[in-house]
Amino acid sequence: MHLRKRVLVTGGAGFLGSHLCQRLVERGDDVLCADNFFTGTKDNIIDLTDKPNFELMRHDVTFPLYVEVDEIYNLACPASPVHYQHDPVQTTKTSVHGAINMLGLAKRTGAKIFQASTSEVYGDPQIHPQPESYWGHVNPVGERSCYDEGKRCAETLFFDYHRQHGLNIKVARIFNTYGPKMHPNDGRVVSNFIMQALRGDAITIFGDGDQSRSFCYVDDLIDGFLALMDTDDAVTGPVNLGNPNEFTILELAEKVIALTGSKSELVNNPLPSDDPLQRQPNIDAAKALLGWEPGIQLEEGLKSTIDYFSRML
Repeated sequence: MHLRKRVLVTGGAGFLGSHLCQRLVERGDDVLCADNFFTGTKDNIIDLTDKPNFELMRHDVTFPLYVEVDEIYNLACPASPVHYQHDPVQTTKTSVHGAINMLGLAKRTGAKIFQASTSEVYGDPQIHPQPESYWGHVNPVGERSCYDEGKRCAETLFFDYHRQHGLNIKVARIFNTYGPKMHPNDGRVVSNFIMQALRGDAITIFGDGDQSRSFCYVDDLIDGFLALMDTDDAVTGPVNLGNPNEFTILELAEKVIALTGSKSELVNNPLPSDDPLQRQPNIDAAKALLGWEPGIQLEEGLKSTIDYFSRML
């Protein structure tokens, strides 16, 4: 029998947060969703608002929060370049001040706390695939630095609170994830390609399309979140969570065109600065510590995602 918990999800109305809230509500936890709605939307959690074990709060994590909880999932932060570069100072504040405030809450309540970190901490990697032991190759003064360095600092804070105050922490490094409830205009490659294909617009590929990514379907990722949170206290992470199957951006574009039946043409644009050329997780730790690996392959996940975006048009 699952022991009912009081769980706070920051960024709970966002893409990943809304899926996590759904799963927590379904398993019977009392869920407090906190979001400032910068990128999240009430539409993502509309099906939960009438549930007796779900509560929605408008809150910005750069300010302290005083609630009583057993677990905290800290997901609050814009995650696409379009959004996090819109106000880079606020992005860094969200990662750093948000981590400090949520860690302070965990310290006061004795809650177990989960940090949604990112594969961006590896920067443009010089090791492939990337294991958790790799320290990264990050430009600290580039246009993406607000996100990359903010998340790196948040990890530092989590481990310092763990060492200094004995907090029970779990840190996940999330690789490219896609699925229903993605923001249609977030600038990420899967949503970009699908929306362009459905509209019959040209599909814009940055660079020559040879750069690679590994795409994890959102349901698999949430399984990884829950598995990491349920490990014993000795497991802190960081743990890579992502799908190790690697595809070039050109291969992704071709799959989207085939699955949508689109007549869209491919157009090449200049590669943005500091855009990684390769990104693939080494998930040996997730397999060993969590018994987790993704099961939904790219074509299957794309079909569900395309169906979701089709209903939005």
